[in-house]
Amino acid sequence: MVPGNRPIVLIGPMAVGKSAIGHELAKRLGVPFVDTDVQIVDAHGSIASIFAGRGEHSFREIEARTVAAAVERAADTVSVISLGGGAVLDSGTQQILAGCTVVYLECDEATVASRIARNSGRPLLAGDAMARWATLFATRKPVYERLADLVLDVRHGSISELGHRLEVALREYSNAKQEVEK
Repeated sequence: MVPGNRPIVLIGPMAVGKSAIGHELAKRLGVPFVDTDVQIVDAHGSIASIFAGRGEHSFREIEARTVAAAVERAADTVSVISLGGGAVLDSGTQQILAGCTVVYLECDEATVASRIARNSGRPLLAGDAMARWATLFATRKPVYERLADLVLDVRHGSISELGHRLEVALREYSNAKQEVEK
C-alpha cells in the first residue's frame, strides 16, 4: 500500500532524474505518470523558447498553472507527478503540494554533472552550467527539504533500483502514517 488517495509528487533540482524515476515508480505502482515539463512543452513549445521569447516570469506563471492543473486532475487518486526544478518556488504551488505526498530526490553536483554536460538546452544553466546549477541548488535546497514528506538519495543506483527503493519507502511511509492515525 502506498499513501492512498494522494498524488505522489517528485521534486528536486534539474537533472536529478525526476522524470525517469517518476516514470519507473508509476510503472511499478500501476498508476498514471505526469511530467509537468512535458505538459508545458506540449502546450507552449520548448522551455528554452518560452524563456527566450517571454522571460522567466512568464514561464513560472505557466509552470504554476500547469502544476495546479496536474495536481487537481490527480486529486483523490494515487498518481505520480514530476515537477520542474524551480516549480516549488511558487507559493501557490507550495500550498497545493500540502495535499500530496512529496518526495525530494536528493543528490549532489557529482550526481548530475554528466547529465548537465550532455544537455545544454536548460536556459537557467547558460554559461558555466555547473556553477549555475550549484547556485540554484543552494537557493532551492531548503525549500525542497521543507516540502518533503520523504527524501530519496539518488546518488547511487539504477533507475530501476531507485524506483524500487522509492516504492518501498512509500509503503513504509504509508504504513507509519496509518499507525499514527489509529
